[in-house]
Amino acid sequence: MRFEIRRRDLFALTGAAAVAGTATACGGGGGGGQSGGAEASATLELPTYQPLEGLTPDLPGNEEGLHNVYLKAPEELLTTTDAKPITSGEITALSQTFATPPTPMASNGMWGRLNEALGGTLNIDIAIDSYPEKFATILASGDLPDLMWVPPNQGIPNIGPMLESQFTDLTEYLSGDAVLEYPNLAALTPGSWRTAVVNGKIWGAPIPSTPFGQVYLGNPSVWDEVDGFQCSSAEEFLDKCKEILVPGKRWALEPFLPNAFHMFSQWFGVPNQYRVNEDRTLTANHQMDEYLETLEYAQKVFAAGAFYPDLNHAESAQDFANGSIAALVSVGPRGASEYRNYNADLLADIMVPFSAVEGRRPVYNMGYGTVGFTPFKKTDDEAKIRELLDLVNYLSAPFGTVEFMQKNYGTEGEDYEVKDGNYVPIGDADAEVPGLASALNIMSAGEGVIYNTIPSDSEYIYGKEQELLELMMRRPTNGLYSDTNSDKGTELGERLNDVRNDVIQGRKTIDDFRAAVTEWEEKGGNQILEEFAAVLPDDVPVTPSSTL
Repeated sequence: MRFEIRRRDLFALTGAAAVAGTATACGGGGGGGQSGGAEASATLELPTYQPLEGLTPDLPGNEEGLHNVYLKAPEELLTTTDAKPITSGEITALSQTFATPPTPMASNGMWGRLNEALGGTLNIDIAIDSYPEKFATILASGDLPDLMWVPPNQGIPNIGPMLESQFTDLTEYLSGDAVLEYPNLAALTPGSWRTAVVNGKIWGAPIPSTPFGQVYLGNPSVWDEVDGFQCSSAEEFLDKCKEILVPGKRWALEPFLPNAFHMFSQWFGVPNQYRVNEDRTLTANHQMDEYLETLEYAQKVFAAGAFYPDLNHAESAQDFANGSIAALVSVGPRGASEYRNYNADLLADIMVPFSAVEGRRPVYNMGYGTVGFTPFKKTDDEAKIRELLDLVNYLSAPFGTVEFMQKNYGTEGEDYEVKDGNYVPIGDADAEVPGLASALNIMSAGEGVIYNTIPSDSEYIYGKEQELLELMMRRPTNGLYSDTNSDKGTELGERLNDVRNDVIQGRKTIDDFRAAVTEWEEKGGNQILEEFAAVLPDDVPVTPSSTL
């Protein structure tokens, strides 16, 4: 069962195209303005990592981020829990869905069967739009649900003080070997756990997403007209974009400019948000000459009419599937198969970053790795804390387990059946499952895998992941927090992004962007760089030169 994140939601969750200083705001900045938060977060003992035994993928992943691959439904499912987690009758939660809203709980058979498996009622208030506003309203009311998803990069302010005053510190239950009591939580990687640490404390289980970052996807039926989607230089890509244009009928690129800029920047060797210098100081990517080169190139692509003209276009996925938009940006490589939902014959091409100009080192930016974490309403009741941990442990079970199937597909024979080695929805599953599974996976999840109903899709994606990993660059500040970034990072970054987008469209100049960078530096950017550099671990490597 799949659900698709909408285009704007994809950007809001990943932050991948954002200017340096915004993407790590989701962790609360390690203190929300309180001194010492960053240092405390950097020295915390993370939960002990212990992968589950008994899961046997067809193609193995690795610690670099390569996904485990299942080419068909596992013949036997692993059971990871020995008791129903809900013991108090009802647990309440706030989450969001990025799919069509599900049938309400009272008339949703899959939801009822999930509650039966959980031992009580999981009553989720599912937001459709404007999650930060709903979050703020509930927070202000003082009447909080037991669980509230905290998303990355959606502008929720002062996360550090908010967590301290309204939510439960879970460090003693999850730090180090304490997490081993909850095997599905222990199977979450250290990289995922770092995003749930604020002020040196663990506030909830992280929700893993793909460790891979955004990728450009091409519709092969269009790009085959110009010898394929893959290119060897930025100018070749622009020439191909011009060649496939059909005025008023077909455009080369989707209209969301920040995502496109992020793709272009990798070709020019712009580092993943920050460059680590030889002296262990940091330089933000927008302070670099390579960033300005990317900006000048993006201007040329826009002026050539390559982008769909309505920058607020909401039907990019459908237009990509029918070929009227030839390329768009996906949250990660696994998205290549998602467009079969619109066009059964479409497996999208995944572009591997290439050298924009001769002698340039291309990079591939790995992603943040999670979509936030889910803290517990403040309580001193250890029994309640343990109940909630048991529930989140159940909901964090990975693919190949009984618990995963109950959460994501429902009950065999009622919501799905296994046919030719694949899971096939039956009954009312199409109305009941996707929206509910989306909401559940936004607030809790295990580490991801690759599984598709067409095995060759999985093999293709797996191969492309291996190619991308050869160029990978991780964000050097992953798991680190800056107090100034928490207070000011989002606002500063948004102002800079606005100027960048105006420059791409020809409404402002490169000099205007340089002035905006200076303003960013003076109003807090330089302080953000210094704070991140002060807690940069010794094992974070110096960023290689962009020159080959």
